[in-house]
Amino acid sequence: MKKISVLIAHYNNGKYFEDCYASLISQTYHNWEVIIVDDASTDNSLEVIKEIIKDDNRFALYENTENKGCGFTKRKCMEYATGEICGYLDPDDALYPTALEESVNAYTNDSMVATYSKMMMCDENLIDQKEFSSTKQIYNNRYFFNFPIQFSHFFTFKKNTYLQTSGINPNLRSAVDQDLYLKILELGNVMFINKVLYKYRLHSGGISQQSTKHVAKDSFAFVIHDTMKRRNIKNIHNRQIPDVYHTSDEIYSLLDYQVSFLYRLQIKLKLFFNL
Repeated sequence: MKKISVLIAHYNNGKYFEDCYASLISQTYHNWEVIIVDDASTDNSLEVIKEIIKDDNRFALYENTENKGCGFTKRKCMEYATGEICGYLDPDDALYPTALEESVNAYTNDSMVATYSKMMMCDENLIDQKEFSSTKQIYNNRYFFNFPIQFSHFFTFKKNTYLQTSGINPNLRSAVDQDLYLKILELGNVMFINKVLYKYRLHSGGISQQSTKHVAKDSFAFVIHDTMKRRNIKNIHNRQIPDVYHTSDEIYSLLDYQVSFLYRLQIKLKLFFNL
């Protein structure tokens, strides 16, 4: 059985961690570890988490000496991971019971480097609200930037593949997952698991909530531009890629053609015929 490392970058979310923990110990797949890196929390989260995991040696907790941000902390998680497959879980979210089993079993050939599935949007009490509708089967080529068609949680990937990349950008404080997705997808195929495996909690303290959406949008555009440069793309749809990142609107406008009916039809046909 392949070992999977569940990676948790934590900051001030101890009050939600019990649900996260309960979902992990309820998994139908049993060969796993959990790596938690705390980013110098300022509340009582560390005490709460230590109490919850104290008798469970499948959980390992590490601490940053000072607050470093999401990119640094998620990158640090990877330094401690020992599993062949890895996947990030936010401490305020949870997994459905079969999430690890479904993900591991999807690695059916050597060309597969990652998996992703659907997620359920939940309220603050983790009660199901609605399925996130933007996650669909994607056509993975050098012009896929996870925009406007998106995939997200639960994303798993081969550790060996990650080690072939430059790794997560430690300077990013948002759009960290997008940075990871795009780097991993450059090295192989991704399997879409057409099931809801992840519970995403909506609450006022969440990193992706309204107060930080403009920051996330700008960071995502920066990641897309960085990806274009890394892939040595000079022009896209007859428009020149700027040498230096300026604004998010400039980057997103380059991808407007991907929302057109004709483009979406072309992608559907390529997916249908496995081109």
